[in-house]
Amino acid sequence: MASLKQSAPFYTKLAMVLVSLIALFYIAILGKDILAPLIFALLFAVLLLPVCGFMERRLKFPRSVASLSSVLLLVLSLAGLLYVVGSQISSLAEDWPKFKQQVLTSVDSLQHWISVKFHIRIKQQMTYVNTATSKLLETGSSVIGDVLVSFSSLLVFLVFTLIDTFFLLYYRRLIIRFLVAVFREENSVLVYDIIAEIQSRIRQYILGLLLEMVIVATASCLALWILGVEYALLLGLLIGLFNLIPYIGIACALVLSTVVTFASAGTAKLVLVICTILGIHLVDSNVLLPVIVGSKVRINALITILAVIVGENVWGITGTFLAIPVVAITKIVFDRIEPLKPWGMLLGDERDEKQPEPLKQEIKQQGADVTNAPESKK
Repeated sequence: MASLKQSAPFYTKLAMVLVSLIALFYIAILGKDILAPLIFALLFAVLLLPVCGFMERRLKFPRSVASLSSVLLLVLSLAGLLYVVGSQISSLAEDWPKFKQQVLTSVDSLQHWISVKFHIRIKQQMTYVNTATSKLLETGSSVIGDVLVSFSSLLVFLVFTLIDTFFLLYYRRLIIRFLVAVFREENSVLVYDIIAEIQSRIRQYILGLLLEMVIVATASCLALWILGVEYALLLGLLIGLFNLIPYIGIACALVLSTVVTFASAGTAKLVLVICTILGIHLVDSNVLLPVIVGSKVRINALITILAVIVGENVWGITGTFLAIPVVAITKIVFDRIEPLKPWGMLLGDERDEKQPEPLKQEIKQQGADVTNAPESKK
């Protein structure tokens, strides 16, 4: 059998790889409603594992109570973030009459500028606007229905994610024993090392992203406040949240900030706001990201962009969030399996990385059952 595998021609191996990729993406597309909440739950479970282990070891909580308490802490954290953003949006709604008047004033100024520069009369511009508005109103009911369906789908998604997170924390020992039992006994040490490294790297990556989000949001709020931009806190928070999406997030944040600034302050501060956001993004991508996040999971920029694009095409916005963690997990697995190391090298950057030592002790401290983990053979 070994000789047959070694003598397989290149086109046979290529065909097997292509068929496997097609099957993998087809299953991912069909199982989006199941797999997406499960992967999010896996990330949350890895992040909450130290908290859950602390409650079990120090506070002597039963595993079910510790798992449930960890999930509740996550819910409270998300609720607090949504409350802050919602309060800022409500203040924007209270200022709607003023906001509307500023929009009308800015639009009048823009129309006058267009008529002077491009020689398009204001009456002709209003004809274009009225035509577009009438078409928008014709499809307004369907848009509202789509928004309501999306909101209900989001709630269902969150509920299933939280449920999956609880069960992943509660059955974590069983899952680890299953993963070890699936492979041969001589590979058990390698399996434990891969599980431990994935836990460590992904947790550090998520914490690094959260720290980066806080720094970017704080810097954006301060910069916009210094510039005298209205709703600086709201825009800063949204810039920090959108920053979680690589490359695409900054474009969305820039468009949103530009629209709000144009409506509230006109064109006077528009250029300053655009330059400020781009400056913060340059500092973030060249300083913060390599130092805080890049050292945790080394993935080159080309693979990052391709992963975000593929994730968006496969799972939409959800895929853009999950693309980098999935690629990071894949790289960790590739780096620890000898035949797949070239693929791990392709996903990484050009800097040499030393493989970390086995991390079984870290799993043990976090509550995973590794008491019977085999020792590596010298």
